[in-house]
Amino acid sequence: MIISQEISPYLDYTNMGKICNALPKHLLNEGVEMRILTPRFGNVNERRHKLHEVVRLSGINIVMGDDDMPLIIKVASLPSVRIQVYFLDNEEFFGRKYDFRDEKEKFYPDNAERMIFFCKGAMEIVKKFAWPPDLIHCHGWMTSLIPLYMKTAYKKEPVFLKSKIVSSIYKNDFKETLNKNFGTLGKADGVTVKDFELFKPATNTALLEGAINYSDGVILGDEETDKAVLDFIKAKKKPKLDFGNLDEDYLVDYVEFYKKLMTAKK
Repeated sequence: MIISQEISPYLDYTNMGKICNALPKHLLNEGVEMRILTPRFGNVNERRHKLHEVVRLSGINIVMGDDDMPLIIKVASLPSVRIQVYFLDNEEFFGRKYDFRDEKEKFYPDNAERMIFFCKGAMEIVKKFAWPPDLIHCHGWMTSLIPLYMKTAYKKEPVFLKSKIVSSIYKNDFKETLNKNFGTLGKADGVTVKDFELFKPATNTALLEGAINYSDGVILGDEETDKAVLDFIKAKKKPKLDFGNLDEDYLVDYVEFYKKLMTAKK
């Protein structure tokens, strides 16, 4: 399973979008069954990409502090292949024209809430699929809480018992700090203050380090990665796949990396 904040052709701003388009196609040719989850940002053209709501998956409410926020699921097929891409939507969080910044390039003040909603929503949708994934591959800072949730709040869920989790790390996307609600809303049943400690500074680097800490393996998605993050990966002695040019040989390296992680003891 691939969970990403960006995937081409729906969004194609960085190397992340290209990888998350090419990798599923390669895995499909290898006989791998998969699903893809991504946010339905307002700049994803629903008509052009033929998105439609999946009623049987919609209707879940995601707990955000004292509020329950409705989660809507839409789906499209990755062009030229039979791979389903599931879009997590909520009008309040994603019903705007841009992804993380407004038309004046100002960082949205509720990006913390949007991230938490997406991560919690992704966990709930995987549960609802009732399809235990062998491996979950997360891309982008917006997915950073998913490894934490998998290893704490959801660790006893049957669907996740045998799942390994990988985080692809990209260069820092923002210099701002997430808002003060992040620490409160990001918690979940089964997540302690200590579990959340690495994420607490709410910076881009802190999110990546938190994701790395709870992941079984790490892939460098960009040639340039923050030095502090690289040092953290080294200190944690996480299995790592270095950045490489996006070609067939490198996609083979991805598959081999997956296989090693899935056969390693927990």
